[in-house]
Amino acid sequence: MKSTIKTIMAAMLAGVMTSCSGFLDEDSQMGMTEAEIYSDLTYIESNLTGIYSSLRDNTRSDERAWFLMTGTDEIQRGALQMKDGGENASLDNYDANLNSMTNRVKDQWNARYPVVTAAAKIIRALESNEIKEGTKEAELLGEACFIRGFMDLELASYWGEIPLIDLEKVAATGYGRQSLTDTWNFVISDLEKAANYAPRSNDAGRATAGAGYAMLGKAYMAAPVETGLRDFAKAAECFEKVMTMGYSLVDYADLFDYRTPNTRESIFELQFNNNPNQNKIQFQIGSRVAQNWWSDGCYFAGYDHVVITEYGYKSVEEGGIWESGDLRREEAIRYDFSYYGEIPDLACVSWEDLGEDHDELKPHVKKYEDFRTDQHTENGINNMWNSGKNIPLLRYADVLLCYAECLNELNRTSDAVEIVNQVRNRAWGFQLPADKKWNTMGQEEFRTRILDERMRELIGENWRRFDLIRTGKFVEYVKERNKWAKRSGTIDPHNTRYPIPNEEIEQNEDITPADQNAGYR
Repeated sequence: MKSTIKTIMAAMLAGVMTSCSGFLDEDSQMGMTEAEIYSDLTYIESNLTGIYSSLRDNTRSDERAWFLMTGTDEIQRGALQMKDGGENASLDNYDANLNSMTNRVKDQWNARYPVVTAAAKIIRALESNEIKEGTKEAELLGEACFIRGFMDLELASYWGEIPLIDLEKVAATGYGRQSLTDTWNFVISDLEKAANYAPRSNDAGRATAGAGYAMLGKAYMAAPVETGLRDFAKAAECFEKVMTMGYSLVDYADLFDYRTPNTRESIFELQFNNNPNQNKIQFQIGSRVAQNWWSDGCYFAGYDHVVITEYGYKSVEEGGIWESGDLRREEAIRYDFSYYGEIPDLACVSWEDLGEDHDELKPHVKKYEDFRTDQHTENGINNMWNSGKNIPLLRYADVLLCYAECLNELNRTSDAVEIVNQVRNRAWGFQLPADKKWNTMGQEEFRTRILDERMRELIGENWRRFDLIRTGKFVEYVKERNKWAKRSGTIDPHNTRYPIPNEEIEQNEDITPADQNAGYR
């Protein structure tokens, strides 16, 4: 099946199964109209559960989990992945090989539209009735709007103008790219409904009003200035709503411990396990030397698809971001590659011939390591491929830091500093030393320092590209701090966006070569 937007839409509207997993068996619906099917709240909720699974598996597992991490000043591709150049290396080189034919870019685009379209079907069905807050219909509508809004916010942030899947209007709008203003209005509208209608509490892995307000705040912060929709006052109001909903900071180590899932800090968390819903991330981003030396049964082994930049792992004194005593550093990053008293030898991968570029024993993201997969446990898994920790997509510390940014932009920098110190207090075990507290500073200094603080707090959690784009720092920081982009020297402002996949242009008559993002072929 071709995977362009129009084909996905046609298949789903005809009742054909797509790549979205977990939907109900279509055989049980024979003889029923779509209106009849979607009048059944039991069906809608079961379908919604499948859409959540598709969001999880299509965008945050296996290879797809690291794609948006790489190519930033925080995380870059491993040296072996860069050795032969070409398409894979282009994600950090930002050279001519990053173009409309790049398969990994196409894969990310195509992974999101089945989720968007499935959510749109629920939204159309539920919005056809009068919505009353607090009813089951309203809550399910809020959840579906959260999913479509979340996916569209990612698409709009990384591709710009996008096709909007509003099933009531698609006959008029077609499947072409809509204006930036229309795109971001659509995102904001969905997330407003998520905030207003989603339940205040929900099953783990499902959206709440808190998740809706958190993402709505991010949308107001990130909407391109030229749309007229960027509004730090409205964003701050959204984050203030979240701050009244009972979330709180917990020990940083608990956030990434499989024994403490869904903490009080978690706002929206993807639910994984070792079987059958593995996230497989460790396999992709662990150390290849560890894999060669100790096999897949070493829980921190992997294949170096991405590693941390020097800026992301070095101390302030060395030119990086880390201050002495910050507990997040060791919790988030693996520096020590010894294993049961043994240290691996790089000679085991000498065949790779990487010369001075060898980074397989340099710092790696640690947050997704899952000791349950280790060969020294009694679990019998013995393979890091089966890593299955939950992934918190939205958490309270992120909201606090976003709120602080808004306060700074609203000329309340002293209040913003106090909010940041709440997060930093946790980073020093809830006993922040006086010399580590942020004090009086100017608005511009705060803008610079908050981006470092967000990296320290959220490293490896897929927010860095979003942060750099919305603050206008993407090209400057990546060119300076990403080893491969700096070496290549070809990153350009047009790389702030990804190219529209050629397959979409060829097969969707509403998108022409003239609609391609500037700078790409």
